[in-house]
Amino acid sequence: MSLQHLSRRSRTDQRGITTAEYAVGTAAGAGLAGLLYKLLTGGFGDQLLKTLFDHVLGLLGIG
Repeated sequence: MSLQHLSRRSRTDQRGITTAEYAVGTAAGAGLAGLLYKLLTGGFGDQLLKTLFDHVLGLLGIG
């Protein structure tokens, strides 16, 4: 088996891995977005955003 044949073979074997990495990244991103949505739309999220907003206003000298 020639070196050129091995090189070509290893490149073609990698194509499916890239697709799998995109799939895992997409699933992880969707899961994180769902978790953040649940946290920020509940009572905890309201309090967190209010505290953050008040802190930023205090830093700016407005609040």
